[in-house]
Amino acid sequence: MHEKQIEIRWRDVDAYRHVNNAVYATYLEECRDEFIDHVLEDVGDPWDYVLARVAIDYRRELTQTDDLVVVTCVVERIGNSSITLREVIRTLDGELAAEAEAVIVARDQATGRSRPLTEAEREAFGVDR
Repeated sequence: MHEKQIEIRWRDVDAYRHVNNAVYATYLEECRDEFIDHVLEDVGDPWDYVLARVAIDYRRELTQTDDLVVVTCVVERIGNSSITLREVIRTLDGELAAEAEAVIVARDQATGRSRPLTEAEREAFGVDR
């Protein structure tokens, strides 16, 4: 599991004085990108992956007064060419703000199409981090 604390920035808040729903996706992306960079550090290029799907269930409004959120990312499933991730946003006090499922796909840089995961990539993503 990978965990990242993210400060709620003034620009994240919309006219309704809560964190805009699109920003939740940004928080998830920041944690996901850091996780992929860490997992593939000695194995492969994180730029060889693309986001194919993300589904977010919003559970709680976030506001500027929440100050920080804690985002977690964990591998849920490893497929032939894809990795399914479970991602969660919580307040610093542990209140659930959002749950998400994301699917990233290994991409062949030459063709732009999906490609099978290498054995090294499978092992790297399969390790509890």
